[in-house]
Amino acid sequence: MLFREDFLAGLRKGELRTAFRRWTQPRVKPGTRMRTPVGVVEVVSVEPIMDIEITGTDVANAGYRSKSELMKDLGSITHGQLFRIRLKYGGEDPRIQLREDADLTDEDFEAIRKKLKGYERGGAWTRKVLNLIASNEAVRASKLADKMGMEKYAFKHRVRQLKELGLTESLEVGYRISPRGRGYLDRLKEA
Repeated sequence: MLFREDFLAGLRKGELRTAFRRWTQPRVKPGTRMRTPVGVVEVVSVEPIMDIEITGTDVANAGYRSKSELMKDLGSITHGQLFRIRLKYGGEDPRIQLREDADLTDEDFEAIRKKLKGYERGGAWTRKVLNLIASNEAVRASKLADKMGMEKYAFKHRVRQLKELGLTESLEVGYRISPRGRGYLDRLKEA
């Protein structure tokens, strides 16, 4: 699910807690946790409703001044079911703290190494991408992908895999190696 920045800010503050979507089937379920620019958002409930069931409280909890403003924002999509999704702020993105942890134990190092080997079933690439980002901080993904001889979206997918392990972080433009990623590369040189 995508959310507007102002909605996410309100959710983080605890002022907003409801979203509406029109789908042919639910795309999230209770317990789903999504990473967003403000941290983790958790789905509390997903319920099908009719337009007429939207209350004034729902409108306010979704960050709108009126029901007509909400309906206008839902757009011209009239097919599918309307869903009321209750949300809560689930805390900071855990990858932020993870990527700052550069003091890798032997177990940390081996766990990362094992995970990366699993990513490389189609051929070795993780070390190359980490080194490329380390030497090309804040360079657009398309340029880095070209240097790897890859399509941009395939390259970005690989970087997201590294980000999940706390090894890289996204910048406004491009990426950089996190302290954890630097620690991992340093340990690779020693190994």
